[in-house]
This record gives sequence, C-alpha cells and structure tokens, in this order.
Amino acid sequence: MEEHKKRIIKAIRYIDNHLDADLSLEKIADVAMYSSFHFHRIFKLITHETLQNYITRKKIEKSAFYLAAKKNLEMKEIFLDLGFSNHSVFSKTFKKHYGISPSVFRNSAPETFHRILQIESKNGQVDTVFSQYICHVENLLNWTKMNLKIEVKELPEMNVASVMSLGIANVEPSFNILIEWAKKKHLFPRDNVKMISIYNDSCKVTPLDKVRIHACMLLDEKLEEQSGVVFSETIEAGKFILGSGEFTLDDFEKCWVSLFLWMNEHHYAMRKAFPFEIYHSNFKEHPEGKMIVDFCIPIH
Repeated sequence: MEEHKKRIIKAIRYIDNHLDADLSLEKIADVAMYSSFHFHRIFKLITHETLQNYITRKKIEKSAFYLAAKKNLEMKEIFLDLGFSNHSVFSKTFKKHYGISPSVFRNSAPETFHRILQIESKNGQVDTVFSQYICHVENLLNWTKMNLKIEVKELPEMNVASVMSLGIANVEPSFNILIEWAKKKHLFPRDNVKMISIYNDSCKVTPLDKVRIHACMLLDEKLEEQSGVVFSETIEAGKFILGSGEFTLDDFEKCWVSLFLWMNEHHYAMRKAFPFEIYHSNFKEHPEGKMIVDFCIPIH
C-alpha cells in the first residue's frame, strides 16, 4: 500500500500543478506509472473519489478561492486559467458544485463567510450556506491587536520533507510518519527543529475531510529523492504577511481570518502559492496546550 500511496501522491501533485493542461486518465496514469485500468481503481481506493470528480472538484474549489480572494481578476481569466473552455461550462459546473452561480458567489463571499457549507434542505435540494465569522469583525480585530503580531517581510527559500495528509483528521498521523522517518535519518530530535503545515487547499472551500495539508519538516539541505510517502518540497522565497504569537489549536481559525482581513484592508494581493504555518514549539509540552506559531500568507 505504501508504494501505491507514493505513486498516487505523485499523481495528485501533478494534477494540482497542471489544472489547465491535459488531465486525461491516460496521462495521469502514465505519470503514476500505472495502466489506466489499475490507476482508476487504486486512485479511488486511496482518495475515496474518482479521478474525474477529483479534478473537477479541485478546479471549482480553486476558482471559488480566486473569486473570493482576488477581486482584481476577471472571471474569464479565472476559468480559462483552470482549463474551462467557456463561461457556460464553467458556470454550470460551479453551480452544480456550490448551488449558486460564480457571479453571485463572488458578490456574496469575500468578507461575509469563513467556510462554505453545503447542507441538505427539507425538500432535498442542496443549498449553499455562508456561515458567519466565528465572532463579529470588530471583536476579531480587537483580539488581533492584543494577540497577533502582524508584519510584512521577505522569507528565504525553505526546503522541507513532506507527507501529504488527506483530511484534517489525518494531519497528526502524517506528522507521526514524518517524525519516524526523520528519526531513522537522524534528523530528529535536534535543536531548533521546525515543523510546518502547508495548506494546499483552503478550508473555506474544501470539505474538511478532503482538504490536503502537507505535514513538513524544515531541512538544512534539499531531500534528493522521495522515500516512501515522504517527498521533497520547496517553499519559494518571497514576500509574506507574517502573523506571529502563542496560541492554542482552537485559536488557529481566528488567526487565519484575522490575517486575511488585514491583507484586504492593507490592499495586498495573494500570490499563487500556498499559505503555511511554522511551529516553533510543541503544544503537547505546554501546560495550557499553547504553541508559538508563524502564520504565513504569500503576497505580491
């Protein structure tokens, strides 16, 4: 099963980096070094959805994020960049997934929700619900001033060893796999070790049981080759909004919402790169379950 996971991870990473390219079953199977027949079955076994459903979901979720977070982008630019042939096809697919059109979503979403939920109504129809912020914006901003140090700074390139987690519940097991691998390589424990979570999906638009988070460990040198489910990844150097402080796990959502609010208020635009968290301490070693964290949003 580990070899299968290794190949599926390679396929998923290829898909995510080529959403506007040829993503036929034959092409993706070739990337994963399977026959088309076997790849289709194994992909569904590991991810719990078909290849086509995965590709379509990724495109629509990414378009939702761009519609909400990147007002400056024309809708045509968004759907063409994600490989949709025209507005009609994009709009129909988006509405089927979220229950509303892309234009209604864009007008409703940016400052008024923190997670998109689909619920089953009494008459059987699927409605899209924009749940409210976990607290009022004014209270959130006051909390931010007291607890979160925010700055814009350049960060260097970072080489990490990563394990892909499918679903929030699998993040801790992924870190455990990573740590066991690091122990065998004599990379853990060591002084000033930094663990990182890279969010390849937005929890705003992707169901929590499907969101992909990479559990990572910062390395001094780049990992040359994949070792089982542990693979090499590079966080590119660049400008970031950095929010720092000491928090419990329950505070994380407030921190992210605060940072994106701050980003919008200060007229920054997010780059096409993934946000991430850097952990400077272990919450399990703190009597109140707190840890020192940097929340990082890549910006232009």
